[in-house]
Amino acid sequence: MVAETLTIAVDFDGTIVEDEYPKIGKPNIFAFETLKKLQNKGHRLILWTYRYGRELDEAVAFCKENGITFYAVNKSFPEEQFDPKYSRKINADLFIDDRNLGGMMGWGEIYQKLVGGDATQFQRPKKKKSWFGF
Repeated sequence: MVAETLTIAVDFDGTIVEDEYPKIGKPNIFAFETLKKLQNKGHRLILWTYRYGRELDEAVAFCKENGITFYAVNKSFPEEQFDPKYSRKINADLFIDDRNLGGMMGWGEIYQKLVGGDATQFQRPKKKKSWFGF
């Protein structure tokens, strides 16, 4: 059985690094280790951040220096075209963000749930086919 890969959107400020916007804060403990492990398992990571322009370029470069190259940045997929000055919702299976309801769980807990545990609990349920949309 081949495990399904997930598309995971990850915020930058306050999530991957401590929130020091517009500067880049210190990496949050286990953030890069967990992201690397997720990529090694075949999951697609999208950097989903408020940053754009020079600040975005700095964040992408910082992540690359720490071993993470994203599948896409502020887009659902690399070829998607839109004006990057405007934020919009993207298509992802999971979002990792410090603004979650209930707050940001630690990267150690994220690691256990997605890498060390059973990641199938996060897969989208299969939709039943029917004549009606409910």
